[in-house]
Amino acid sequence: MLKKIAIGLTVALAGHTAQAGDWLHCGNVFDSESGRLAGERYIEVTDNKITAVKVNAPGGDASVTDLSAHTCLPGLIDLHVHLDGQSGPDSYIKQFTENPADLALKAQHYGMKTLEAGFTTVRNPGDSDNVTIALRNAVNAGVVDGPRIYSAGKSLATTGGHADPTNGWKEELMGRPTPKDGVINSAADAREAVRQHYKDGADFIKITATGGVLSMASSGDNPQFTDEELKGLVDIANDYNFHVAAHAHGKAGMLRAVKAGITSVEHGTYMDDEVIAAMKEHGTYLVPTILAGKFVAEKAEIDGYFPDVVRPKAREIGPKIQDTFAKAYKAGVNFAFGTDSGVSAHGDNALEFQYMVEAGVPEAEAIQSATSIAAKLLKNDDIGHIEEGKLADIVAVKGNPLDDVTLLQNVSFVMKDGKVYKHL
Repeated sequence: MLKKIAIGLTVALAGHTAQAGDWLHCGNVFDSESGRLAGERYIEVTDNKITAVKVNAPGGDASVTDLSAHTCLPGLIDLHVHLDGQSGPDSYIKQFTENPADLALKAQHYGMKTLEAGFTTVRNPGDSDNVTIALRNAVNAGVVDGPRIYSAGKSLATTGGHADPTNGWKEELMGRPTPKDGVINSAADAREAVRQHYKDGADFIKITATGGVLSMASSGDNPQFTDEELKGLVDIANDYNFHVAAHAHGKAGMLRAVKAGITSVEHGTYMDDEVIAAMKEHGTYLVPTILAGKFVAEKAEIDGYFPDVVRPKAREIGPKIQDTFAKAYKAGVNFAFGTDSGVSAHGDNALEFQYMVEAGVPEAEAIQSATSIAAKLLKNDDIGHIEEGKLADIVAVKGNPLDDVTLLQNVSFVMKDGKVYKHL
């Protein structure tokens, strides 16, 4: 239980789950719809819901957590994380030494680092062995703690594509991955792969529409799906109410994916005016992952961190992402927050806000991209807002993040579903 002292002085204990009459006293509240600060508020949390947001203090013997020196915000949402691993010089050999159980335990550990950093909801666009589907189920069942997870399961690729799991393997191990393994080579394969993901329990579909930086293949940007494959995939995804996220660096593959009706472009490095016009026409979101670009560019200069086939791609592609995002933002492309954490270290997700602001985005819009806008992309109106009736996902930082967005790199308070996971 919360310790009941005088109103405004109560200290919440980590692990506490809200009961009727538990209140947070916030010195300010970020209104994620307007992008403005609403002023001092008292927020009542009952079980996992926000049951009141008031200007006046509650009366009687109320339990009140003192956040009066803090700005309260909706729980943050990162639309691009990979919880089942974290990059390092040994990442490539680990695919031969780690079992699904190892990956699942790592995913829970990295999920908690992400949650404690203030990200109460994440979208995981690609994993191994469906471990983040299993983790999502365990979190939802209360078996383990972690963020709310939207999982794509295995990313979909073409043979030799960015998400072909056998790239770089010796021939006798390589075999021929099938749609069940996430590798397709026709429209029929694409339909089968989407249906398999539905069977596996995925929440959405992730495709690798172009080459990528970290895969053991020479191109980081070539198109890797035909128009027919994309149409088959998106049509079936729509039948199952899946949105489709498309990893894409190169123009040609990106443009094909946008025209096919995908929901979001991840990275978007080489988008040009034609791609921007198509994204605006189709309402496509850009999830920029500037943090990942900066991270791989830095690590490319360290001998042995990446294999030789990866280093030139990291040097070329990584530094361009921030400038591309700036251009897309100025042109009016929809955008939402995502970091590609797992490439960079889990828990450092909030660095992305700083890089977005450096690219010309006002602090308020950067925060909206990780709250109300990200919730809209996920079609979940219960998160991303501090309002009566919404889920009690609330974080707090000391000071005003609209003056200094780097404050979000050090959240003081984290509540998810009414349960406190971090307190000052």
